[in-house]
Order: sequence, then C-alpha cells, then structure tokens
Amino acid sequence: MEYVRQFPHLRCRTNAFSSLLRIRSEATTAIQSFFRDKGYVQIHTPVITSNDCEGAGELFQVEPTGHDSDDSNPHFFSVPAYLTVSGQLHLEVMAGAFSAVYTFGPTFRAEKSQSRRHLAEFYMVEAEIAFTESLDDLMKVMENLFKAATEHLLSFCAEDVELLHKYIAPEQRDQVDLMLKRKFNVISYTEAIDILKSSSQNFTFSTEWGCDLQTEHEKFLVKHCGNVPLFVINYPYELKPFYARDNQDQPNHTAAAVDLLVPGVGELCGGSLREERLNLLSQRLAQAGLQDSYAWYLQLREFGSVPHGGFGMGFERYLQCILGLNNIKDVIPFARFSHSCLL
Repeated sequence: MEYVRQFPHLRCRTNAFSSLLRIRSEATTAIQSFFRDKGYVQIHTPVITSNDCEGAGELFQVEPTGHDSDDSNPHFFSVPAYLTVSGQLHLEVMAGAFSAVYTFGPTFRAEKSQSRRHLAEFYMVEAEIAFTESLDDLMKVMENLFKAATEHLLSFCAEDVELLHKYIAPEQRDQVDLMLKRKFNVISYTEAIDILKSSSQNFTFSTEWGCDLQTEHEKFLVKHCGNVPLFVINYPYELKPFYARDNQDQPNHTAAAVDLLVPGVGELCGGSLREERLNLLSQRLAQAGLQDSYAWYLQLREFGSVPHGGFGMGFERYLQCILGLNNIKDVIPFARFSHSCLL
C-alpha cells in the first residue's frame, strides 16, 4: 500500500485499492441512505467560506491567480475567503428552517502534518438536529449511523471487505463484529482523566484535568473500556469552541460536548449541543473578540431559535476503522497532505 501511494494514476488498478474504492463508493451510498430514511434534508454547504468554524487558524485562503487588486479591496471577495474546515455553521443556519439536516463533502485543513492520521483535503459527514437538549440524542444518531453503514458494507461489499481483511488486516473482521454487537460505552471527560492518571502507562502528553486528549490517550481509553467504540462527554469548557453549550456546572466548568473514539483510530466523531442562550453566547463571542464577525450567528438566536446540536464524522477515519488500514492516505483516491499534491 505504501509503495503504490507514489503512483496515484496507477494504484486504482491494484486489487486492494480497487476494492477500497468500491467500498468507499458503497459507504457513501449507505450514509446518504441512512439520513434520507431518517428524514434529514441534505444541504450543499459552501466550499468557499468567510468563517473559521474550528477557530484553529489552519485555513487555506482563496485568491485568484493574476487578480488585479486595488488598495480599497485587495481581495477577490469583499472579505477574506477560505476553503471550508467544516459545514457546521451553515448547517446551523438551516436547522432554523428544518428539524434535521446534513452535509457530506470535502473539507480542508492547512495542517503541516505528514502523519498517518491527517490529510489536507478529506471528507466529512456532518449533521445538525433541532429540538434536542440531550447529548444522548446525538450519541444515538452517531452509533446508529456507524452500525447501519457498516452492516450495509458487509452486505453489499462482502468480497471487497473480505479481501482487505484477509491480506491487510486479518484480525479486523472480529473487531468489526464486536463493534456491531456491543453497545458503545460512555464515560465523562473527568472519568477519562481519572483512568489515564491511575494507569501505569507512561504517556508523552499530560493527563491532568483540563488537557486536550491526544491520540495516545484516546487509543488507551478505548482499549481500557473493552476495545469497542467509546463516547467521552462533557469536556472542559475552555477546550471547546464558542458554539458549545455551557453546562454551567461547578467546580469543573464543562461544555456539553462529545467525542466518539474507536479502536485503532482514536477520534472518529466530534459534536456538541449548541449554545442557544443569547446572553451566554454574546459573552463568549465578546471574550474571543468575535462579536462583529459573528453578528449573523447571534441573529440566529435573536430572531427565534430552539435547542439544537450536531456532530461531524471523518469519512476516511471511518473507513480506516472498518477496514483496519493504518494510514489515512490509503483510503482516499488522491491524497493531499503537506508537501504532496500528486496529480
């Protein structure tokens, strides 16, 4: 798999990669069918946006080549524009008109990483659900989506899945069967930190309350909890973006956020309830100095809102989890990452 990665124009002709592409195509169909059957409205969220949803600053800025700028407006658009890192904020707009919406498309991160986990261009499945005040509702959708898509693949792509399991990840089929059979586990972030601190393993990164969970922590927690998918809920408030709902709990100040961790990969899904209370959202945006650029976001609350929440699932990471492939570059037709944009 690693060797043929340098020949993106030819690797689709190998048995393993052609099987992967058929699985990828069928997984796309399975995900679309899941949301359609549940009554979700598909939204084509924009690839070009003026919003940095994640707030991480890892953005590709969009400007035309040979554009004649002027001093009054050096940009092609009226404001700086970027390739999207998430369709979430646009889905929140639509959740004010429909009770359940989703999008499935490319997203971009300008992260200078050549690790096995990261791509500069990848696909995200994102959903937003109105009239929910519970993380349980979000977790139910995540678990049902994962299991429904996987059962579809095992039914409609049995030979292709078997080929990859047999020659690349021989123990993965038992792992997949276990994930389908068992109910996903749920622990709080505080419980996760307690587990990490009480373990005898030496971690590279800190395991103190308030730290962000790293891949090594995520994989350890999954194994510790039975090697089945694991929901971690109620993260420290300061770790989450401005839109995450404030639990207003003391002494540990947390946000109503959830990550789904899976064997072999770590984080697969991330989501939260959204802050629908105008006064709290205004305070958070003011603290971050974002009240002007996100005035439209506040208007979604000013002009009528409901409790809502949503999540995103990395499509390539999902395929890695099901097929047992170690490198994310091997589950996408044309991999783009730092210092590499072949073809």
